[in-house]
Amino acid sequence: MDATYGSDFRDAHDELLTAEDLGADSGGRERRMHVRAYDYWMSLRRGRPCPSIHELEPDRIADFGPNSVLLDFSRSVTNPSVTFIGRALREECGILYGIRSVADVPEGSLLSRLTQECGRVLERKTPISFENDVLNRQGEPVSFRGVLMPLSSDGQAIDFVYGVINWKAGASAVIQAPPEAVVEQQPEPAPAEGELIDWLARARARVERALKAANDARSALHAALGLAYAFALLAETRAGEFIDLLAKAGLKHQPRTPMTSVVKLVFGASIERARLSQYAAVLSHARHLDLGCDDLPAWLDGVEGGINGVVKAERARRAPAVKPDPAARARALLRDASPEASIDYDGCEDEFVLLVARRLAQGRFGILRALTEQALVNRALRASAR
Repeated sequence: MDATYGSDFRDAHDELLTAEDLGADSGGRERRMHVRAYDYWMSLRRGRPCPSIHELEPDRIADFGPNSVLLDFSRSVTNPSVTFIGRALREECGILYGIRSVADVPEGSLLSRLTQECGRVLERKTPISFENDVLNRQGEPVSFRGVLMPLSSDGQAIDFVYGVINWKAGASAVIQAPPEAVVEQQPEPAPAEGELIDWLARARARVERALKAANDARSALHAALGLAYAFALLAETRAGEFIDLLAKAGLKHQPRTPMTSVVKLVFGASIERARLSQYAAVLSHARHLDLGCDDLPAWLDGVEGGINGVVKAERARRAPAVKPDPAARARALLRDASPEASIDYDGCEDEFVLLVARRLAQGRFGILRALTEQALVNRALRASAR
């Protein structure tokens, strides 16, 4: 592993706390599970930059152990081993046994969302927190919070990551803000599932807060586009409500480019034309790839060229197919044809020419001129190759 840490390893304690986390229970402890897990990680540091993996005993942690997972990156960065997984996470995955590596984690489970964040821990060499509200594997809204913390087996390389995640049913005002940014959490009631306008209002509020996370603008933008894409998928199932929303916003329904309307609704009708085009292309390409409602941010993080790369791919997909040139096809066919006769003729070096001839006596023809104008030649070639 090359994810070593040094003097630049920084204490991330303040960055993991929000105003909501600072609320204490009757015992004076932070209420949030991910903060209690972080405090436990801090207690294992013992003045060192990073705790030792040999001191971690997740199976003996009654508080958050059932909600935790330990990943071993010592053999593979892309598919780390799962050396421990708590029972609560196993049950949420729907698999009690057989999860030996990240590749075995069911897609769409909360554990899969936790493991997607591990790369940032290895890169930044510091704990990160994350939170979001999504649809679980049963299609039900779930809010979750998590924290990922680095550990070392030799005091040099960060080759283990310990994660803790907690969740509850029902949507909340949580956004997937960059973990190092302190985002103020404002209570926001979950919308009635039957009202598309409530989902739109909620998406707008979450996009606005995500875009204010200046410390990691790229991740915030990807998260915002993910919210817009999730709204677009929902709008597809509620076409009547969607058209009504467009009308109330003074926008026209564009059946051929529905993502343009979605971007205007979520990001605002005054969005710059260039950004409108870019964002709509990203959403359209994601729909073409049939991405899930929560898959867009991670997909954008990994795609080559980022947003610009996706825009280029979408434009290439929409570009009209190049029509075959009938004259070129005719030239290829006639190039292999056997000539009926041959004559000597000087003064023309073109491969194909149009000969003008005059009938002579006894069924013979005399060549008067060789025409090389491409339009005439191509027309004659197309007629000859039929």
